[in-house]
Amino acid sequence: MSKIKNKQELLVPAKANPEQDGNVLRITPESAGWEYVGFEVYQLKKGQVFETATGDREMAVVLLSGRANASTKSSSWENIGERMSVFEKKPAYTVYIPNDDEVKVEALTDLEIAVCTSPGKGTYEARLIKPEDVDVATRGFGRIEREIHSILPEDKPADSLFVIEVFTPQGNWSSYPPHKHDEDRFPHETYLEETYYHKINPADRGFAVQRVYTEDRSLDETIVVRDNQAVLVPKGYHPVSAPPGYDLYYLNVMAGPIRKWNFTNDKDHEWLLK
Repeated sequence: MSKIKNKQELLVPAKANPEQDGNVLRITPESAGWEYVGFEVYQLKKGQVFETATGDREMAVVLLSGRANASTKSSSWENIGERMSVFEKKPAYTVYIPNDDEVKVEALTDLEIAVCTSPGKGTYEARLIKPEDVDVATRGFGRIEREIHSILPEDKPADSLFVIEVFTPQGNWSSYPPHKHDEDRFPHETYLEETYYHKINPADRGFAVQRVYTEDRSLDETIVVRDNQAVLVPKGYHPVSAPPGYDLYYLNVMAGPIRKWNFTNDKDHEWLLK
C-alpha cells in the first residue's frame, strides 16, 4: 500500500524540457511508494529512438501522437500511428511487450509515447494492438458522459496491466460516480494502483480538477491538473472534472495482484446510477 499522504505527492508534473533520451515524465513503483504501476512519457524528435529492455515487467507503449517503426526481439511493425494529437480521438496504436524482452521505437515524425509497465509473468507474446482492436464505448449520461477507449482492458491478454484512454467533454465529469479499488477482497473489490496522465485542449490556459479521497478522509485532496501532468491514485475515490471550455483527455494505467477491475462506488453518490 502506498505511503502517499498529500496533494504534493499525488501530482507529478512533466519536465519543462525533455531529457536527452526524450523523457518528460517518470513514475516508478519506488517513486510512487507502491508495488505495481510504472509510467513514463517520452517526447521524441523525428529520427530519435527509444529503446529499452523490459526486465521483469510487461510493457505497453502507447503512441499518443505521431508515427513510428517499432520492434521487439521477435516482431517488428513499420509506419504505425495515425493521430497527430490525442484530441483527434482516433484509437491509439499500442505495442505490448512481455517481460524478458526488449523494444525499440523509431520516431518517423515528432512522436509522443507513453510507456506503461507492471509485473510480468511472460504469459503472452509481443503484439501490436491496432486501432480496430480497441473497444470504443460511451459511458455515463448527461454531464457524466465520456468516451472510453479500452486499449488493454480486463478481457484482453496481459499479466497484470490495464491501459485505458478516456475523453471527457468540456463541462463534464468522469470517473463518476466516484469509485475506489483499494482493497484486496476479491470478488467484491480488487486492489489496483492507478495513474492518470492528463492532456487538456486548449492546453495553454486550461486545467482540470481531480479529487482523491478516502471514506474516512485520512486522504482528502483536490488537485488542479494542467496539461501533461499525472495524478497518482494509491487509494480512495478519484473523480475528475473538465471545466467549461476545455476538453480533457487522460490515460489510465492500473495494476495489482489480481487482474480484475472490481470496484466500489461511493455510496453517497451511487444513487445517480439508479
